[in-house]
Amino acid sequence: MRLALDHLTVADTTPSQLVAVAAAAGCAAVCLFLEPMAVLPRLPGFDIHGDTAERRETLARMADSGVTLDIAYPFTLSARSDIAAFAPALETAARLGAWGVNVLAYDRDAARRADRFAAFCEAADGFGLKVVVEYYPLSQVRTLREAVALVRGVGAPGRVGVNADLLHLARSGGTVADLAGVPGEWILYGQYCDAPAVQETLSWDYEASHERQLAGEGALDVAGFAAALPPGCRASVELPRDTALAAGVPAEVRARAAVESVRQAIKGRAR
Repeated sequence: MRLALDHLTVADTTPSQLVAVAAAAGCAAVCLFLEPMAVLPRLPGFDIHGDTAERRETLARMADSGVTLDIAYPFTLSARSDIAAFAPALETAARLGAWGVNVLAYDRDAARRADRFAAFCEAADGFGLKVVVEYYPLSQVRTLREAVALVRGVGAPGRVGVNADLLHLARSGGTVADLAGVPGEWILYGQYCDAPAVQETLSWDYEASHERQLAGEGALDVAGFAAALPPGCRASVELPRDTALAAGVPAEVRARAAVESVRQAIKGRAR
């Protein structure tokens, strides 16, 4: 099955290193952070905006390996967001051949949130990029239902849709049956991982960004999630394990373990 390797799984890599690790793990694509982030201190410093050495190396490794770019991060919409300011990052995503870009929404004003999301989608479309909104219980688009409502408001199925993350589905009180009940044209992407059935709310942020479980080690229905995604839906393995990173496990080994665990969990359902 086609899987992408999410940068969060091996956030100690630069973009060009991520491409190499993804190829070694048998992944067809990556989901990539376009710039370092203060909230992810393990993410190395790099610059791929403009004709930089890192961008050239990333493109060269993509060409050599056949690994492509599914989703580019981070695009966060808040009350103060200026849509025009996203243009350089959208240009970089397009130059790297991204299929789409991922949005998290934190604006508390529902009407303004919808308007700015629509404006962002229009801006992304100008670069030939699809847009997926990621529901996240700690954002202002907390659930699958809220995400579907937001993308329906834009009214561009196939171009604007939901990024369904299995962990966020579980933590927001959703089920794979809820996901299966959404018309397929509104679900454009999926993200695999595993986790305990219950986690303290105060730990949700850390869990999401730093410590998930290999598929089959937790209590989430990984195979059921796969079956609930629309046929042919793109998906990635987003499975950070900072405990393994701290223990000195190389990025290539962590990536391979994460990807293989997802493949095996889904094969188990098929049997």
